[in-house]
Order: sequence, then C-alpha cells, then structure tokens
Amino acid sequence: MEIVERMIGEKRVVCYGDVSSGNVFLQPVDEHDASLMEREAGALQERCGHGDWCIVTIPVGNWNEDLTPWKSAPVFGKEGFGDGAQRTLDYICGCVLPCLEERMPAEGSRYYLCGYSLAGLFALWGGYQTGVFAGVAGVSPSVWYPGWREYAAAHQLKTGSVYLSLGQKEEKTRNKVMASVGDAIREQYALLQGRGIESVLEWNPGNHFVDSDVRMAKGLAWLAGRGQVRQPER
Repeated sequence: MEIVERMIGEKRVVCYGDVSSGNVFLQPVDEHDASLMEREAGALQERCGHGDWCIVTIPVGNWNEDLTPWKSAPVFGKEGFGDGAQRTLDYICGCVLPCLEERMPAEGSRYYLCGYSLAGLFALWGGYQTGVFAGVAGVSPSVWYPGWREYAAAHQLKTGSVYLSLGQKEEKTRNKVMASVGDAIREQYALLQGRGIESVLEWNPGNHFVDSDVRMAKGLAWLAGRGQVRQPER
C-alpha cells in the first residue's frame, strides 16, 4: 500500500492508497486517529482490495474548535466547543481538493468526507454545506451536539449518500447530553430516509472507543459501493 506525505498550505497531509484513484476519502484526524490510519487502510484494503481508493488525512490541531460549526458550552470536562468547522471545510475545499485534482483522472473521481466522533459530526455538517462530496460517513458521530438535531431538520443535505454508525453501548452513559446520541442518530437516519437520501445506519458492538479503525473502514467501503451493512435493528 502506497503512503504519500505532502505539505498543503501549513498542514502535513498523508495519503494512503492510490492517490490517483476514483474514490477519495477525506478524513480529519487528531494524533490518536493518525496513529491508527495504517490499520484503517489495511481494514479497507481487506474489504476493497488494492484497487480504486485513497484515504487522505487532514490533521486537526484543536479537536473541539476545528470541527464544530458553532460554539457550545462544555459537555464533559472544562473545555467548550468553538466554531472552526467552516475554516476547516474551506481548507479542504480550497486547498486540498485543488491539489489532489492535479493528480486525479480527468473524469470520474469522487470525493467523500468522512470522520469519527466530532469529525463524524463535521462530515455530516459538511454534507449540508456543499455538493462537492459524493457522500459522507459519520462514524460514531457526535450528533448529541447541542443544536444539531434542530439544524439537520431545518436544512437540506447536498450530498448523494450517507453512512451512519454507532456503538450499541454509546447511549448508555450517565452524561445526559451524550446519552441522547442514540435517539439523535435514529432521528438523523429517519430524516435522511424521509427525504429520499441513500443512507444506512449500522450498529456496532461496544462503546465509543472500540475498533474505530475497523468502523471507519466499514463506512468507507459502503461509500465505495462494496460494503455489506446491517439495517437498523431498533
């Protein structure tokens, strides 16, 4: 598997797989996620082979600031959330995509915005902002985020397909805000289905911190048209 690093603007972007492929997955990552990327790419390779895909990681400096669309008070700990999602999306669309397009085939390349946890929320939000992405994957996305359910209900998604997943134990927490994640993702999925958007919701064993690399690979494989996923059971 090819791994290519490149400075784009002030960020070090890493590409896993064929950088001239037709399926390009853009994934914001922090240091923890970055340490798992070879495993994630390997899990995707098991599902899709050595073929037409590439994961492009976008480094995130401040997780709670750079991925959230509007400010919010702390939900756990003392750190609140910012409104840096637009800056991150501008960087992806204005800097990363033009750079990648220099190496892409003239026709047929598809870009997907994907992420885990708050990056999963960012991916969903990005799908509401622009139609440049063929699909998005919100894997264990932070749809508990204050105001998100109201935002999703009031706006129209601009992407073609959506993959959602959640751990079966994620809603089993004493934190009342984060415990709403199960109902929130069911509501998100029902909203997508009601609007005729190609989408799926997969339930995974375990809590939020289990097998994030494998969960991401399953979402990416589904977007690429090769995934086998379960329909919602509850």
